[in-house]
Amino acid sequence: MTGRRFIDTNVVVYAYDRSAGAKQATAQQVLREAATGREDVISVQVLGEFFHATVTRKRVLTRDKARIAISALRYLEVVSVDVTMVEAALDLHDRFQLRYWDALIVATAKLSGCVRVLSEDLSAGQDYDGVIIINPFAASAP
Repeated sequence: MTGRRFIDTNVVVYAYDRSAGAKQATAQQVLREAATGREDVISVQVLGEFFHATVTRKRVLTRDKARIAISALRYLEVVSVDVTMVEAALDLHDRFQLRYWDALIVATAKLSGCVRVLSEDLSAGQDYDGVIIINPFAASAP
């Protein structure tokens, strides 16, 4: 399957979380593929959630190491969230009963030209207006 992919926060967090076992290896592979393909996208929302998850919640990185990791993620296309994305997220939230932050991920992906979102947090296989959710940690993931 080809096309732009949006990488959700959980994939990036697992890449740095040594306690994640096989998920860490999978997440690191996803990021390696992203480094060579130059089509994958994350958003400023993902960077903020990554910092919060790894430093504040899981405490797998120090603040300084999290800053370095965020800087290293610049090889991906990092998109800013704008009011159009927020409005699209509100529509997705209403239509699909998604949590707002998940809806914002999907809306940002769609408006950034992505056809897939790699995420463990959303329903694998679900199609949200042409954006398909892929769980890279599922046994049947492509």
